[in-house]
Amino acid sequence: MPDSLPVHINRQELHGLEVPDTFETSDSFDVRLVNHGESTHVHLHLDDSLSKLAALEATNYHVDRDSERRVRVTLDGDGETRGNLKVVTAYGSTTRYVDVRITEPEPDDEPVQVDEDLAKPQPKTRSNSEFALADVSDYQVLAAGGVVLFFAVLAAFLSQNLLVVFLALLVAVGTLVAVYAAASR
Repeated sequence: MPDSLPVHINRQELHGLEVPDTFETSDSFDVRLVNHGESTHVHLHLDDSLSKLAALEATNYHVDRDSERRVRVTLDGDGETRGNLKVVTAYGSTTRYVDVRITEPEPDDEPVQVDEDLAKPQPKTRSNSEFALADVSDYQVLAAGGVVLFFAVLAAFLSQNLLVVFLALLVAVGTLVAVYAAASR
């Protein structure tokens, strides 16, 4: 199937349009606006049935003198349909229709090659941002525990509140357990 639909403008006469009668595709395609003469504006319109599966970025396009411009028709749906692409120039005085048929894409029969290495489990690596307790030295744990214990005891004495004293003792016991666990590794 062709990947572009040719539209010839001004080839035989001023504001003349030459388009194929039919166009069939299973994928997005380009409308090739080929201008053989004076600069002109071209209007493109997808009818309702085509608009369900396809879309244009805009509807009006300026095509410079003796140049070519490609306009993308993007398929954004699945299924099959048939409809008309309307091509207009000279402010509506010249109009042509292309019968566009959108089909389902053909299935890809080529098998997918899978590298055998993908079947083997890969070793798990830690990223730099992951924190592991095994990376912390015993001295760092002892120092952190000592600092926490110091502030807990200080808070208990300064507040003279029974609840705060209890929480400070709880922190102190937790710290001693952590210090013991770190020292026994």
